[in-house]
Amino acid sequence: MALHSVFSALGPIMQLAYVPSDFDAAVTHWTRTMGVGPFHLIENIQLEGMRYLGEPTDARFSLALAYWGDLQIELIRPENNSPSIYTGPYGVRDRLHHVCILVDDLEAAYRICRETGAKVALEGRFGASRVLYADPGTGPGHLVEVLQRATDGPDLFARIREACENWDGSEPLRKLG
Repeated sequence: MALHSVFSALGPIMQLAYVPSDFDAAVTHWTRTMGVGPFHLIENIQLEGMRYLGEPTDARFSLALAYWGDLQIELIRPENNSPSIYTGPYGVRDRLHHVCILVDDLEAAYRICRETGAKVALEGRFGASRVLYADPGTGPGHLVEVLQRATDGPDLFARIREACENWDGSEPLRKLG
């Protein structure tokens, strides 16, 4: 298999994502024990055109983002039991759930899925950005999120990274509007 037909060819991992059983305890662990924060909370996300294993779903979730240096840490809280990667067989808790790669062109990720036999577990749109979660064949806890870079406004990730670089330990969980 050619090197260009594998996920690592899309770029480096920029995020580690977890679905904790106790979201608040996870925020406390990451901020107090690991020194990562502040986490920025986005609540009740429902991706446009979301499909789980090819079928439409109305799954909703909240997430909190922070940076540990250049590495983004994401904590996810499912908000309903609709079929998604956060419920059922992909709904692993309290360990690594997925990694994320940021790309300019999502079509390359779809091509890699076709060429390697990776299953598209979830796909949808968040604002102007498209996203897919691929199961490269290793199942729950090993998903690869491929997120198209947002170009339609301020760089949210850069703003969060900057807040984390200068964090004084106050307000460990901040709501994003």
